[in-house]
Order: sequence, then structure tokens, then C-alpha cells
Amino acid sequence: MATEQHHSASSKHVQIPYNESVSFPIANFLTVARIIMIPLFVVLFYLPYEWSNPAAAIVFILAALTDSLDGYLARKLKQTTALGAFLDPVADKLMVATALVLLVSYDPPKLKLIAFDPHVLITLTAAIIVGREITISALREWMAEIGARGKVAVSWIGKWKTGLQMTGLSLMLFRSDVWILPAFELGVYCLFAAAVLTLWSMVMYLKASWSELTR
Repeated sequence: MATEQHHSASSKHVQIPYNESVSFPIANFLTVARIIMIPLFVVLFYLPYEWSNPAAAIVFILAALTDSLDGYLARKLKQTTALGAFLDPVADKLMVATALVLLVSYDPPKLKLIAFDPHVLITLTAAIIVGREITISALREWMAEIGARGKVAVSWIGKWKTGLQMTGLSLMLFRSDVWILPAFELGVYCLFAAAVLTLWSMVMYLKASWSELTR
């Protein structure tokens, strides 16, 4: 659920010394803006207008883009805070979890390329992503307590998972074709691929920390 970049996002807020001359860095403004965008795309998702679907997707895409931008600015301007380190992963988890809940509550169109109930597929995929995030968050917290958090560091699998997950959610929030592209269906496949990588990365993290877990 939360994007893997965002655990590295915590590092983006703590590895660089904080510039005390800035009371509330621009990176924090972007993070707060991302949180504010969440109720906005929820409202747009439920509005009964033709334009509200793409509007909800665009707001979600803008929110996702601020995640990369706030990390870049925090590093570039050397403006980091404890508040930013806390809010950044929270904003990401809230954004992804909210989008998943909205899409699970939605009655999706039939899939054209595979004969499978899309609602079941989306629900199972959401359960995998949320369940994995709970598991890994608890694992990271416990590993940090014993001073071994480095064993559950972000991997390339997590970065690919994050990219597919955000792409899939963005396409699905359109809920209609984009020109000739079946955006919703393509989004379902991206999200399913993200769920597969989610399980793979969870196994890798558990394997890396197994020696500590079985002491």
C-alpha cells in the first residue's frame, strides 16, 4: 500500500541535516498538500458528472507526483524535519489505501481480455496490498527496535511495485477509456502485477529478517 519509495522517503527526511533557518520547508508543504488532496479525489470520485472521473484521476496523479517532488526538494535544499519524516509515509499510505477502498466499492465494468470477475480480482488485489503493508510495517518497526532495520531496506522490487501500483490506481480512477485505451482494464492488470511484486517483496523481506525472527 504505501509505496516503497516512501520508506526511502523517511531516509530522505533524516539523512540530510535540517536547515534550521527554514521553519516549515516546501517539502512539508507538498506533503500536507498530498494529504489535503485525498478528500478532494474522494469527493470527485462520487460526483455524478462525466468530468468528475478524470478529475479524480488527475488529482490522484498530482498527489502521486508531489511525493517524488517533495523528496527531491528535501534533498536538494537540505530542508528536512522530523514532522516531514513522519507525515511523508503516512500521506502515502492514506492515499493508496483510500484509492483502494474507493475502487473496491465501485461496480467495475467487465474485463475484455480475461474471463474473470473484476470485482473479485480488485478486492483480492487490494487485500494483498493492504495485508502486505501491515505485515512489512510491523516488521520494520520491530527490526528497528532491535537495531537491524537495514535488513528490510527498500529493494528494486519495491520500486517497481510502487510504479505499477500508482500507475494502476491512476488508470482505474478514470473509470472510462482514455481515447482508444481501455484505461480501467489496463489499470487492473497493472495493479495485479503490483500485487504479485508485493507478495514477492514480502517474501524477500521475511527471508532477510528470518534469522532475527527465529532467535
